Amino acid sequence: MRVVVVEDEPQIRRFVCDAVRKEGGVPVEAGSGRAGLDAVAGGGATLVILDLGLPDMNGVDFIRELRRWSSLPILILSARSAEQDKIEALDAGADDYLTKPFGIGELLARMRVLLRRLAQSSESTPVHRFGGIEVDLARHLVRRDGAEVHLTQIEFRLLATLLANAGKVMTNRVLMREVWGGGHAEQEHYVRIYVRRLRQKLEDDPTRPRYLLTETGVGYRFQP
Repeated sequence: MRVVVVEDEPQIRRFVCDAVRKEGGVPVEAGSGRAGLDAVAGGGATLVILDLGLPDMNGVDFIRELRRWSSLPILILSARSAEQDKIEALDAGADDYLTKPFGIGELLARMRVLLRRLAQSSESTPVHRFGGIEVDLARHLVRRDGAEVHLTQIEFRLLATLLANAGKVMTNRVLMREVWGGGHAEQEHYVRIYVRRLRQKLEDDPTRPRYLLTETGVGYRFQP
């Protein structure tokens, strides 16, 4: 695991790099956006950990530039806690967002989720299992404890989109585009309605979901 850590504050950069080493990874330090892009371009990277407040470029611009030629997971570490900052970064292509200050345990857990998602994306199996749920994407079939669960076309498409991005925060805007199409951007309340329906059909306790999680003010995440 080779992790490019793009952070201009030396103390935080050392803290994150120490965490990467504890997880058995090899950190590659970058104190600026351009140095971070060069480090990724050098090859071999598995994950990018990025601060949005860089001295030479905006972190969102970094994400957009990287996304032109790389699909590596990007974990944001930022002191910016406003919902709009999170939405902008996630819409630009970031995979997760962790607000400073943060604990090493949560940082490592978020890293593991992104790395599991990366490993799963390389597998060709169309069947996903979580809890007592089995989702066969190829056959458009969902079972719960062996019994078939009926999902509407929209419900299935929403579930498939969340599963394909397991561990990643999906903004309401992105989900609207992927599931309903670009012409429904102003109707984001649809996402909330259909996620509620999925929880009622798939979660043991829809009021305390284990898998279909809410990222308040931002969107949703499927947590495997």
